[in-house]
Amino acid sequence: MTRRLPCAAPPLLLFLVIASSPGPAVSAGSSRRRYDSIFSFGDSFADTGNKPIAFAMYSVPVTVMRPPYGETFFGGRPTGRTTDGRVILDLPKTWGCRSYHRPCWLLTTAAASSATAPTSISAGATTLAAEFYHARGIPSAASKLPINTSLNVQLEWFETLVPSLCATSQDCNELFGKSLFFVGEFGVNDYHLSLKKLSVREVRSLIPHVIETISMAIERLIVKHGAKSLVVPGVIPSGCSPPILTLFADRASPADSDSRTGCLKQINQLGKRHNSLLKAALHDLRARHPHVRIIYADFFGPIMEMIEAPRKFGQKPLGFRQDVLTVCCGGPGRYNYNDSVACGDPDATPCTNPSASLYWDGVHLTEAGYRHVADGWLRSILSSDRGSGGERCQASASTHGSPQ
Repeated sequence: MTRRLPCAAPPLLLFLVIASSPGPAVSAGSSRRRYDSIFSFGDSFADTGNKPIAFAMYSVPVTVMRPPYGETFFGGRPTGRTTDGRVILDLPKTWGCRSYHRPCWLLTTAAASSATAPTSISAGATTLAAEFYHARGIPSAASKLPINTSLNVQLEWFETLVPSLCATSQDCNELFGKSLFFVGEFGVNDYHLSLKKLSVREVRSLIPHVIETISMAIERLIVKHGAKSLVVPGVIPSGCSPPILTLFADRASPADSDSRTGCLKQINQLGKRHNSLLKAALHDLRARHPHVRIIYADFFGPIMEMIEAPRKFGQKPLGFRQDVLTVCCGGPGRYNYNDSVACGDPDATPCTNPSASLYWDGVHLTEAGYRHVADGWLRSILSSDRGSGGERCQASASTHGSPQ
């Protein structure tokens, strides 16, 4: 039975209004597409405040409502985002939203008018059902993670919300046909949790199941709800993620690491495999639905670009710190990361300048890191606007995406 989240977040988190300057949104001769609404499904890379609500339901403590979360953009006020400021969907001013007729709103927590409205994003969300992991003791028999916020659960929450958004099938088709749907990122939590118990080979065997679940969710949004424009991000290079580097510190040999970056090669191959299969699945979906724009958004490539050339990104003029795999806010240990000392804990040590760091509290990026990723995703959407919506709908062409 699906559990619903109470409408307990501050109003800002119920409807995030993406504002832009008044006046015409599309200039004469412009082919840029505009959207009335944005719907997003995902995990902590997109979550704008649901984590403390969802985790509290399962009595799982979190620290995201403590400083220094939110210090960069929100005046030191934590908002539930797992970063120092804004996440990817906060960053581009409009994401192509039609704000001069009515607000373009990002569905993240609930409809403000409903006391039991469901959410569509939650930190810690997996692609596969939570029961799949608990039945296998992943990550451990005693763990409460993952909680019941998987992709299919989020779709159920969304479908519960639909009657409050549109009254008739025609109204719904019109609304969702003029909306932009973000489906993911999904996969990172599946793989990171599984790596705590399973071998890399065993985790690799999960990838087709993850891709199939994502593909079925996209099909459901298109066929059942009339979605016409969808952005589907790939996964990050987990072999560069400080929590994974820490997890494998005692079992990885020097030959397992990339000598240029310090990232774990075999773990990054998991991400490349996921992204390759995801692209193939999106190709098939485009063939079945030629009038729907399905845009692949590269998450892997932009992060690798920042890791390989940290001084070119982040705060100018110096860019990111040279030890780019070190987290800004963490605990004692290599990479300033400690699984027992979370950012926000009294024993955590935050850096003084988050904009000089790529990683914020572990797997999550700083706002400065997210900005580069967001720029690439926005370029892909604009490129799709100019193209036909087929094979050209892929973001941030990169040499990092192909499996080896």
